[in-house]
Amino acid sequence: MAQNATTVKRSGSGGDGVRIAEQVTFGGSGLNRAAELRGKPDEIARLLADPTALGLPIWRGKPLFAGAGMDRLGLLAMDHPVMALAQEAPIFLGMDEAGPRFAIDISGWQPPEVPDTISAFFDPSVQTHPDLPDDHAFAELRGVMTQITPREAELAATAKAILSWHQSHGFCAKCGTKSDIYMAGWQRDCSSCGTHHFPRTDPVVIMLITRGNSVLVGRSPGWPEGMYSLLAGFVEPGETIEAAVRREVFEEAGIRVGAVEYLSSQPWPYPSSLMFGCRGEALNEEIKIDPTEIEDAIWVTREEMMEVFAGNSTRIKPARKGAIAHFLIWNWMADRLD
Repeated sequence: MAQNATTVKRSGSGGDGVRIAEQVTFGGSGLNRAAELRGKPDEIARLLADPTALGLPIWRGKPLFAGAGMDRLGLLAMDHPVMALAQEAPIFLGMDEAGPRFAIDISGWQPPEVPDTISAFFDPSVQTHPDLPDDHAFAELRGVMTQITPREAELAATAKAILSWHQSHGFCAKCGTKSDIYMAGWQRDCSSCGTHHFPRTDPVVIMLITRGNSVLVGRSPGWPEGMYSLLAGFVEPGETIEAAVRREVFEEAGIRVGAVEYLSSQPWPYPSSLMFGCRGEALNEEIKIDPTEIEDAIWVTREEMMEVFAGNSTRIKPARKGAIAHFLIWNWMADRLD
């Protein structure tokens, strides 16, 4: 399972400051990002020519996976024909123990068929390229994120997020001129006005809100039928994480929140978020949803949630495995957060 080690401070009656190892998909595998090399074009060129260098092609946000169960990244040699489909320079991801790692965007490639599900909440389709083996395919990262190694998960999440930024920020936000890639993909510069542009990461709070033995979960319109997760929302400018937790929960469900505690974080490349996992204590129980924000919100007891995770509920489906919501609820059920 793709996991990363982070920590959660015990806040229960023990009060001894003991920290327990927590694991969340997508980050902290120890990848050496070698940021000091990004501004050295000659060094990047040398790394690109290194026989140990491998690249991850991504097509319309879908990384390449390999294996019968798509249980590993489809990293390719930099001189592979598929890599030549890139319309912009490779992005330097960092130094793996086995060699340099890059990412390329080949979204310009047109497969024989593009399904209608390509823009859905989750696209189950896969795309294969004629120059690749039969067990290589482009697929939704969410569908296989728990099957790959922690290092592969960090590489895939980083590549997906940075390439998504390039796709949506190709023009200077100051003067409108097309910008160019610099710093091995970690910067865009405008040749007209000289403005530098850097990748953005959107802070999002996701909240384990409890009242007694129950947890608050909700669902957004368009989600798969029966799927519920923790409430979440973007942190606004000038706002603390704690304030964002209280505001979002009240706006979406009419629940006032008292004490708020940070638990864990997760990079979430859909397209470029950093999830701040928190928990809070509800001060009231009556739910009043804002239908413009969410479709439904309910209280679920610990025992009911155990049945949901066991697959025994006909009413509720759990948050997707690998998502921080799944991780937080699982550890709450196991009483590992106190």
